[in-house]
Parts: sequence; C-alpha cells; structure tokens
Amino acid sequence: MDIAAFRATLAEDEPPAGIGLPLQTLWWEAKGEWKRAHECAQEDTGPAGSAVHAYLHRVEGDLSNAGYWYHRAGRDKRMDALATEWEALVMEFLAGRARG
Repeated sequence: MDIAAFRATLAEDEPPAGIGLPLQTLWWEAKGEWKRAHECAQEDTGPAGSAVHAYLHRVEGDLSNAGYWYHRAGRDKRMDALATEWEALVMEFLAGRARG
C-alpha cells in the first residue's frame, strides 16, 4: 500500500486489516478520532508507538508530553507542520522501516 491508497481508506468506517497499531493510530487521528487514536498509541509500547504517541500530543497541543514520547521513541522533537509529520510517519510505517 502507498500513501495515496492509505488516504483512500479514510473514507471507510474502520482502518484496513493488518496495518499495525502505528498506522491505526495515524488513521484514527486523520479521521478526527483523537481519543481512539490515543487508545491505539497506548497499546503500542515500542519505539513506533512512542513516535505516534508523540505526534498525537503535538496535535493536542501538549508539547511537554510530546517531548517525553519523542524521547521514548529515540527521536528528535518535531517542529514542522503536523501534516508533514503525519505524512512522514505514514510513509515510514508503510515502508516497514519502523519496528514497534
């Protein structure tokens, strides 16, 4: 699946089967379901889950909490546009470069 196909699934009621928790988190957030996205992020305690958890707290505006999760993910804090980070994370996880 590429990012265009992933975006197309946002018209559905549920995320695609088998995409993993990091992509599910990003999928729910893109649908405007922050709470559901956060529940997915909390289930994934690995680096990938921490990376999307950080992103979610940036969306929420809680930069201190986001900083904590970036640190847990072993990543630098992001300061670019939220849409840019979302797209970069989706592409990373679709390419399979992140392991949770």
